[in-house]
Amino acid sequence: MIIEPKIRGFVCVTAHPDGCAANVKEQIEVARAGGKVADGPKRVLVIGSSTGYGLSSRIQAAFGCGADTFGVFFERPASNGRPASAGYYNAATLEAEARKEGLYAGSLNGDAFSDELKDKVIERLKKEMGPIDLVVYSLASPRRTDPRSGETFKSCLKPIGQSFSSKTVDTDKDLVHEIQIDPADGEDVHSTIKVMGGEDWERWMECLAENDLLADNFKTIAYSYIGPKLTWPIYKNGTIGKAKEDLDRAATVITDQYKNLGGEAYVAVNKAVVTQASSAIPVVPLYISILFKIMKEKGTHEGCIEQIVRLFRDRLYGGNEVELGDDGRIHVDDLEMKPEIQAAVAEIWPLITSENLKELSDYMGYQNDFLKLFGFGVDGIDYTRDVDPDTALPGGDW
Repeated sequence: MIIEPKIRGFVCVTAHPDGCAANVKEQIEVARAGGKVADGPKRVLVIGSSTGYGLSSRIQAAFGCGADTFGVFFERPASNGRPASAGYYNAATLEAEARKEGLYAGSLNGDAFSDELKDKVIERLKKEMGPIDLVVYSLASPRRTDPRSGETFKSCLKPIGQSFSSKTVDTDKDLVHEIQIDPADGEDVHSTIKVMGGEDWERWMECLAENDLLADNFKTIAYSYIGPKLTWPIYKNGTIGKAKEDLDRAATVITDQYKNLGGEAYVAVNKAVVTQASSAIPVVPLYISILFKIMKEKGTHEGCIEQIVRLFRDRLYGGNEVELGDDGRIHVDDLEMKPEIQAAVAEIWPLITSENLKELSDYMGYQNDFLKLFGFGVDGIDYTRDVDPDTALPGGDW
């Protein structure tokens, strides 16, 4: 079949297997170009491993560190002539490429929040990998069912305390307009923390520890974002920000709980990039478009894989002592948050309109990156060619 992009709001409901494969291979080359990381991890579990920073983390672990990896994700296989989701194609390509290198690569596709999937992962790790020395927690989800209570919680992106008004961009219509978002209530905050906070991260670590699957001196890391003040009402100081604060709490608990193993838990604050998650956040796509233009002009722009290569090579491993900011987090957003970069964004922000959007920002770059998430707009791919949407996942489905 010939597969074309079909966009619904902030998601593309189709994905191209050849384009997704090319994207993964491009990231693999970036990881290889960074050289093997000294003292890098050897057995890595990535929870949320099929897109964004989680995918890049698994790629860097395998091809930048030579590690065996196990990925956990929730993606849609191809069925009835319908293409699989982009993350499914990403995972299939990564695992096939890892096996060419003689690296172990396994996976399970299902609800990472559930105890049933955790049990299946534990069973596979015992048989196929052994104790894990790095656990990457990189889940982004709109809902979570608590396996202990059976209650389902839904996350939301809302300000706290008062309504929030700002510019945003309608990416369907290329239209800059004002948006107003009503404030969250207490249940909104609680539910978002239950979905996007640190509770499930803690549960994963408990399961691994109970089954002797945490190596001595293991590390575990979860990803966060802070961003500039103009996004704080909807992000840092909003419901999602409260959930990210809960990751800090969980990191402290995990480190204290597994002192006997010498384990260390961290939260890394990463740069704004185009992901399926970030594209859903009001204001952020417009901010990213402006940011990309400025950072590309300065020669400091990074995508997911460049960020993660730097995180592994210069912060977590490579013979370097882990450097924490005043807030106790690892900061890989340092280039984005340079005062001169943020001052340039602040100068452009009040001037931008629908008419000058493409002139004052890298909006086209944002759009291209968005399409690439789903395997479209990739150089060298013939999109007029019939392709088979069915792709087997080497590591197996559940």
